[in-house]
Amino acid sequence: MHDLRLLPLAAILLAAPQGLSAPTQQASSPPLPEIRQLLKEVHEHQKQLEKVRENYTFTSLQTTQDIDAKGQVTKTEVHEYEVFYVNGQPIGRMVKKDGKPLTEEEQQKETERVTKAVEKAEKPPPEKPKEDEQISLRHILEVSDVRNPRRETFRGRSTIIFDVMGQKDLKAHGLSEDLSKKLRGTVWIDEADRQVTRLDAAFDDNFHVGGGLVANVQKGSRFSFDQAPINGELWLPADAEVSVQMRLLLFKGIHQHFTERDYDYKRFKVDAEPGKDAKAIVETKQ
Repeated sequence: MHDLRLLPLAAILLAAPQGLSAPTQQASSPPLPEIRQLLKEVHEHQKQLEKVRENYTFTSLQTTQDIDAKGQVTKTEVHEYEVFYVNGQPIGRMVKKDGKPLTEEEQQKETERVTKAVEKAEKPPPEKPKEDEQISLRHILEVSDVRNPRRETFRGRSTIIFDVMGQKDLKAHGLSEDLSKKLRGTVWIDEADRQVTRLDAAFDDNFHVGGGLVANVQKGSRFSFDQAPINGELWLPADAEVSVQMRLLLFKGIHQHFTERDYDYKRFKVDAEPGKDAKAIVETKQ
């Protein structure tokens, strides 16, 4: 699952842009907004929409491929999830594995896992996760140069686009900032709604965790992330793609390609009476 906090460190993997389109800004176009102020507005808009997001459920289809040294796919796993939000945290219940419904035993284990995840989200620990345990757009911007801002029409909407490049010589505070210094990429922001519609980024250098003893993420590992407006109400994840090459604990080499497609968003409401259990009812009208 993913959101605008981007990824936990377990998925440190960011995606290389495939080239830049020629700017289409006209001479009569309004001046571009200041990028730092624009990102502040994006952050505020996202916070305002978090409560609305709690009213949605959707399907997430996730595919993971193992790739050998010759670039051939050696293993493919496909998992389908029903996803909902609790206190801003996405929680997915697996409903299919490689296109087949779960067995009764698998369903029971999944129910137990989801129940624990919901309980944890409803009662978060006193200490929130440290910021340096998360990769966020804010962290990327804090250690990056912002370059080439421009206005283009993207997916039929006016979009502010800019490139980011990590400042490798800048002193980092925490693991996520140190990691973000190794990135370069491109950010697309919907001008009207002040929402991130796309992010592409890639490691342009190797990144060592624990001096390389824990993990060594190789240059070229990449990530992309897309959002889209749903029901004219809010922006939600649409697609993600990750390609990573890394070595764990000096021994195990990993080369994987991961894709996620999120769709079939439904709005639901909670129906409850005093003293009765609440239940979620999916609204069929979109």
